[in-house]
Amino acid sequence: MSYSVSDVRADFPVLSREVNGVPLAYLDSAASAQKPNQVIDAEAEFYRHGYAAVHRGIHTLSAEATQRMENVRAQAAGFLNARSAEELVFVRGTTEAINLVANSWGSSQIRSGDNIIITMMEHHANIVPWQMLCERTGAELRVIPLNPDGTLQLDVWRELLDDRTRLLAITQVSNVLGTENPIAEMTALAHQHGAKVLVDGAQAVIHHTVDVQALDCDFYAFSAHKLYGPTGIGILYVKEDILQAMPPWEGGGSMIATVSLTDGTTYARAPWRFEAGTPNTGGIIAFGAAIEYVSTLGLDNIQAYEQSLMTYALAEMATVPDITLYGPAQRQGVIAFNLGKHHAYDVGSFLDNYGVAVRTGHHCAMPLMAFYNVPAMCRASLAIYNTQEEVDRLVAGLKRIHQLLG
Repeated sequence: MSYSVSDVRADFPVLSREVNGVPLAYLDSAASAQKPNQVIDAEAEFYRHGYAAVHRGIHTLSAEATQRMENVRAQAAGFLNARSAEELVFVRGTTEAINLVANSWGSSQIRSGDNIIITMMEHHANIVPWQMLCERTGAELRVIPLNPDGTLQLDVWRELLDDRTRLLAITQVSNVLGTENPIAEMTALAHQHGAKVLVDGAQAVIHHTVDVQALDCDFYAFSAHKLYGPTGIGILYVKEDILQAMPPWEGGGSMIATVSLTDGTTYARAPWRFEAGTPNTGGIIAFGAAIEYVSTLGLDNIQAYEQSLMTYALAEMATVPDITLYGPAQRQGVIAFNLGKHHAYDVGSFLDNYGVAVRTGHHCAMPLMAFYNVPAMCRASLAIYNTQEEVDRLVAGLKRIHQLLG
C-alpha cells in the first residue's frame, strides 16, 4: 500500500490539539509514542464488552478473554518471526523483561569470575540490572566503548570477549544517538565464545522489521508504548530451550501447576510460569491492535518514510548556527543535539512555547552524557505521523533561540 502521512495523522486524536495556542508538533515518540484510535478503541471495547479474568474460569467471558490474550501472544510471535508463541512472555515493558532475565537466567547461570559485556550507549535499564547481578555474584561488567560518532569500537569488543563471557546485553538502536548496532554479526561472534545475547529492541521494532531468528539472539525485549500501543505491557522473547530451563522469578497465581503446604510447589510451563498474578489483559488486547496497525501500514513503508524524513531533518538542522548534533550519519528515529551554550532544558522549554515537544535531559543514559562531556541533550524523535512542516517548525524555533539569545 502507499503511505499517506495525512491519513496516518487522522488516526491520532492528540495531534489535533493545540499547545500554547499553536498546533502540537510531537517530536518525543522515542520516549513514548502517541496512540491511534484503533488502539484506544480496542482497549475500551474490551473493558466495555469483554472483560474477565483470564486462565481462571470456564464461563464464556473468561474463555473469550483468555483466547484473545493468547491470540496476541501468537500475533507478537509472528511480528518477531519467533519459532513459537511459547517463546514469548508478557511483561510490563523492556525494563521488566531485562530484570526478569537478570534475576532468573542470570542468577542461575552467572558466577564469580564470569563477565557480562554491555556498551557505553545503553539505556539505564540495560545497565543497572547487570550491575546489580555482578554485585550479587562477583561477576565482572565490561563495557564496549564508542567512537566519537557514536558507533561501537568493534575492535575493542572482540578483545573483551573470552571464555568466561556469559552474556552480551546490547541495544539494537540507541535511544539517544539512533545508532543501529550490527546485532547479527555480534551475536555470531558471542556464540562462538559460548555467550548468550540479550537485545534491547525498544527503539528498533518501531522503525523496521525485526526477525529474531535471523538475528539469532537468545533474548529480545521491547515495549508496546513505543509501538503506538498502551503503557504497562511488553514482550520478552527467549529461545525455547533457554526459557524452559529458567527458574521462575516471581511467585503467585497463574504461574503454578500445584501448591502444597507439605509437598511444596510445582510450576507451570514457560512462558506462563513467568506471568504471576492477574495480567494487564486490556493492555494486551490493545497491544495486539497496535501490532496490527503498524503491520497494516507496512514496516517497509514506515522505514522508507521515516528515513526520508530523517534525511530532510538532518540537512535542515545542520543549518542552525551553533548546533551540535550527536550520533552517526546513518541513524534510526532520533536526533540528539545541543544549541551553543544553552542548557538542554532551556532549549526544550523555549520550543514548548511554540508547540514543539522534544525530550531534554540525560535520556536514562548518563554514561553516554559523560562520554560527550555534557550534562544533558535535547532529542527530537521522528515517527510515522511526523512531517517536514514539523521539522521546519523545530528548526525555526532553534534559529529563533540563537537570534534572540545568541
